Amino acid sequence: MEYLYKELTERIISAFYEVYNTLGVGFLEKVYEKSLLAELNLRKIKCKEQARIDVFYKKQIVGEYYADLIIEDTVIVELKASEGLVKSNEYQLKNYLKATKYEVGLLLKSGKTRDITKDIH
Repeated sequence: MEYLYKELTERIISAFYEVYNTLGVGFLEKVYEKSLLAELNLRKIKCKEQARIDVFYKKQIVGEYYADLIIEDTVIVELKASEGLVKSNEYQLKNYLKATKYEVGLLLKSGKTRDITKDIH
């Protein structure tokens, strides 16, 4: 199966691995977010942090949320610094995709082990 934005998501995941392998475990989520932002910038990948995203319901704006990162204005990246991902993390990302214009999201976890979830709307 060919994924939407496959090349871009592979570049994002590669940058995430670089950050994780360099920092290791134990930092707050914000440290990983700022480090990933720095790594993506080094790799000349356009990204915005804490980007405001409008949430729509039947073509009406009903709310907003702030994505950890928006990459190349196409991929939402949500970072978690925890021991493990839970279903609510995945549901949250899926809901963001349903309620916005974005079609691809990555859920990246740094903890004792790395986890990556890729979702396509």
